[in-house]
Amino acid sequence: MIGGSLGLDLRAAGYGVLGVSRQQATCDRALARGVADSASLELASLAGADVIILCTPLHVLGQTVVQLRPHLRPETVLTDVGSVKGPIVAEIAPLWPNFVGGHPMAGTADQGIEAALSNLFQGRPYVLTPTAQTPELAVERVWAIALALGALPHRCTPEEHDRAVAWISHLPVMVSTSLFQACRQEPSPEVRRLAQQLASSGFRDTSRVGGGNPELGQLMARYNREALLTSLGAYRRSLDQLIAQIEGEDWPGIAQTLAQGQGDRPLFL
Repeated sequence: MIGGSLGLDLRAAGYGVLGVSRQQATCDRALARGVADSASLELASLAGADVIILCTPLHVLGQTVVQLRPHLRPETVLTDVGSVKGPIVAEIAPLWPNFVGGHPMAGTADQGIEAALSNLFQGRPYVLTPTAQTPELAVERVWAIALALGALPHRCTPEEHDRAVAWISHLPVMVSTSLFQACRQEPSPEVRRLAQQLASSGFRDTSRVGGGNPELGQLMARYNREALLTSLGAYRRSLDQLIAQIEGEDWPGIAQTLAQGQGDRPLFL
């Protein structure tokens, strides 16, 4: 979905786009949808590319770079779209000096080439996480791509990125998933069915990210384990505080907590 959306917008911005997929059907559909100028099953087809954006799952990024290296020119820039940066940058930077860790902060719960959307990145953050060893020219090239997408590029260290997204991306996925788990614990089938029938915009908004790709969520937890555990621990303490306030009928305290949340939301959105 991210790769397809990148292709749509980069072609619209005047870039020539070469696509590679594991399945011929995906290549065919990419061409039909206008995602790429050409599409192939062979990594060798990328030999002439100036910038290659890796849109594979986190756990195969490194092996993909190893397979790519024989086909690349020394000046070719590699970047990725993974939602975790620390371990990915640590793995790939030694394999390819012109690698710039990247994370466009956009997407939907859908997956696959059919889920690709135009203008997906417009006005959305696009994080770059170079290290002290990353060539500045490589950073500038990926920065220019982010601007061409209409995105808002940001620059930080891989570690800062992972701590930040643990709070606003990875924690919500786990919280949203746990909401479904909690709802399944309603002992009455009739009440559970009624809740499903009554669920509307509030439940939809709160639970959306929990209905996404399970593989992606599992990889978030695996690759950003330490920062995610920190954010989950803080969230658990916040829940414990709310439980204590309700058990103690501390209605002024509840009101203060809710008012604080109301005031904090515009700081994030």
